[in-house]
Amino acid sequence: MGICCKIEAELAGLDAADQKEFLSSMGIAEPAFGRIIRGAFSLLGRISFFTVGEDEVKAWVIPAGTKAPKAAGAIHNDFERGFIKAEVMSFDDFMAHDGSQAQVKSAGRLRLEGKEYIVADGDIITFRFNV
Repeated sequence: MGICCKIEAELAGLDAADQKEFLSSMGIAEPAFGRIIRGAFSLLGRISFFTVGEDEVKAWVIPAGTKAPKAAGAIHNDFERGFIKAEVMSFDDFMAHDGSQAQVKSAGRLRLEGKEYIVADGDIITFRFNV
């Protein structure tokens, strides 16, 4: 993966609006750090999923190909042991519905997944469990 450190250094000194304009003028879609992070995750065979609460959002890093119960175990062993279902929405659906879980659900894009579901990169998950 090639990057230009001079361009990245110039970007670091700009505010968000100026960064976007500068990147656009150079024909670059995004700063290099995003590509580097995605490339590293890919090389390491890792993905991330999110959990969302009223006052916090957390990202969890797991191996690619992880099934839902094992992903729940990344949060807490009891979540894996008592796994029932995973309420799943994709990040893209979440953003397409103005960042509203309620809108995703009312649009029928919230899915209930079972023990064989393989977690996808960027999934937003609420785990149902009973211990």
